[in-house]
Amino acid sequence: MQETIVLSGLRPTGRVHLGNYFGAIRNWVRLQDQYRCFFFVADWHALTSDYADPSNIERSTFDAVADWVAAGLDPAKSVIFLQSQVKEHAELHLLLSMVTPLPWLERVPTFKDQQQQLTDKDLNTYGFLGYPLLQTADIIVYRANFVPVGEDQAAHLEISREITRRFNFMYGPVFPEPQALFTEASKVPGLDGRKMSKSYGNTISLTASADEIRTLISTMFTDPNRVRRKDPGNPDICNLYQFHRLFSSPELQARIDTDCRSAAIGCVEDKKLLADIVIEALAPIRKRREELDRDPSLVWDILAAGNVKARERAAETLELTRAAMKLAFRELPR
Repeated sequence: MQETIVLSGLRPTGRVHLGNYFGAIRNWVRLQDQYRCFFFVADWHALTSDYADPSNIERSTFDAVADWVAAGLDPAKSVIFLQSQVKEHAELHLLLSMVTPLPWLERVPTFKDQQQQLTDKDLNTYGFLGYPLLQTADIIVYRANFVPVGEDQAAHLEISREITRRFNFMYGPVFPEPQALFTEASKVPGLDGRKMSKSYGNTISLTASADEIRTLISTMFTDPNRVRRKDPGNPDICNLYQFHRLFSSPELQARIDTDCRSAAIGCVEDKKLLADIVIEALAPIRKRREELDRDPSLVWDILAAGNVKARERAAETLELTRAAMKLAFRELPR
């Protein structure tokens, strides 16, 4: 019976924050018990926008993987690896570049959007234009069947599916067409109510200390219409309540909803309560991260072992690819 393969990756941006966790990592942990999973640090993708200063990539890679493992990713169940250590990604990227029409890359919405948003960076490079090709190579080099995405991200996978269809049409069915695996992804607001993002400086780290969590939650925006303690609040527009939905029991959520609307609980009191709940919920993850920090070699060993397993699968795929493209020459004398 053919195994079902799931592939996903994230750029190395350092420590995982709660938005990353509830948006992706928590689902990865669940998926590893159902499928053969490959999860990678996309360090080459980081270079597409941060090529001018790659000095933080190594440290950010360690922090990301340490947090993934602390959150429950198990190297005995999943292949956890570093993109740049599997050179087959680059070879397949090159081969795909030969058959992909340039207008397909130019029409990707995020290409122009990010050029407009990241005005402090020169993104007029092939690396940035061609990132969907590298993304496609990342997926199909493992002949992945599924890529976990939220419903709002499904369009990002479509160009990879188009490129895969074109290759298979030209050379034969080498790759399965990757399908979106829709997973539950809770949206996490930042401290200021916007999307939680490091670029906004509004995050809470997954492995933050108890003191850090209390300090950060104390700054959290609440219902702007609740000016005085005795004013009734509206949990539907309050950041605190959105976090209760992530961390608190249904019974407590119901009580907070009622008490907020009747002004039986104030924002300061609720912040203290929420901080205690978050600290307790994240304590096992924080403890595991501290263990990894005491012995960093554990993280690098996990990546080294994962790199080997990833290369094995990727090498098989490149053999199939070269054969399909009539590039599987007999071994020539050296």
